[in-house]
Amino acid sequence: MKIISGGVCAANGFKANGIHCGIRKNRTKRDLALIYSEKLCSTAAVYTTNLVKGAPLKVTKNHIENGYAQAVICNSGNANTCNANGIEIAELTCSLLSQKLGVKSHDIVVASTGVIGQPLDITPIKEGIPSLVDGLSYDGGEYAAEAIMTTDVLKKEIAVEFTVGGKTCKIGGIAKGSGMIHPNMATMLVFITTDCNISPKMLQKALSSDIQNTFNMISIDGDTSTNDMVTVLANGMAENKIIDSDGEDFNAFMKALNTVTVDLCRKIASDGEGATKLLECVVFGAKSKEVAKTVAKSVICSSLTKAAMFGADANWGRVLCAIGYSGAEVDVQKIDVYFKSSKGEIQVCKNGSGVDFSEEKAKEILLESEIDIIINLNDGEFTSTAWGCDLTYDYVKINGDYRT
Repeated sequence: MKIISGGVCAANGFKANGIHCGIRKNRTKRDLALIYSEKLCSTAAVYTTNLVKGAPLKVTKNHIENGYAQAVICNSGNANTCNANGIEIAELTCSLLSQKLGVKSHDIVVASTGVIGQPLDITPIKEGIPSLVDGLSYDGGEYAAEAIMTTDVLKKEIAVEFTVGGKTCKIGGIAKGSGMIHPNMATMLVFITTDCNISPKMLQKALSSDIQNTFNMISIDGDTSTNDMVTVLANGMAENKIIDSDGEDFNAFMKALNTVTVDLCRKIASDGEGATKLLECVVFGAKSKEVAKTVAKSVICSSLTKAAMFGADANWGRVLCAIGYSGAEVDVQKIDVYFKSSKGEIQVCKNGSGVDFSEEKAKEILLESEIDIIINLNDGEFTSTAWGCDLTYDYVKINGDYRT
């Protein structure tokens, strides 16, 4: 397996584009994205657990109930959520694209992100679709990645090449996510494409399994969004023998998918609103997988821990505090805690108690842009990883006037 360029256009048969259609006031910001496959694709998706769901999620869920799709359209800048005519707008978007693209409306995934509760005018989308389709290209993945961004600072894309049954396959993805990111799927927009030949059933199995240890383990601010989902399209153009059951080929696909999703998780976490640092919490020595996940999530969600990391303060007590209220069954007197970065590693807690350590060395470690919080529960063999970011002044500034 190797990292390659191309994002969602890396796999054979996929084109993409992103344009400014007029939803966003800033004309330099792309706000309408399209991903298109030359062939009908096996399709799988997971959706936000928020009871308030954007209309596009409901429409998409209906469209891909048969396990197939051929295109994805997504607008940014104004979320199609809590609008009385939201379903109508989402369906009309698909219908307009269908006419121009020449695919069935029911084979289109529709998504939307941005300010919630503002009326969404279909006019700019309607007027933008012709140029959006005309501009489709095998090099358009970057434009699509830009067009789904909201408060994101950085584009998020990745692609890898892997082998299944002697055939070379490719898988790539783009993502947006900076705020309203919290565990329990799917609190961001992620679109993944692959030319691997895999059945809808096994594709859904792969995605549903993978997110439990990837996208469900990210937290930026504790808010679970209303609009967001992760979608995978597989067009089979790599011509490998179809993956329709468990086995070596399915495992190879799972490994490639996980490489893409973990990379996007890290990019989403590092680009949290106002963030200056990527935090990775690694828990090992747990008595069960659930305990490991619960502890990792609790620490990565802790506002006090996040604030301490922003200040490069080795306040390990906040880590233990988060473990203590996590609800996980742990023996506090066995817990060890370490902080690690490119500047080194330092132990700050042993058997649930403080140890002598150099505050100067700890600060040097915590001033880096990527910090590992390592927790050994010394109580078993299970591990888990969660991702987040520091909590900064800018997070409040960004969200204080997000709508206005």
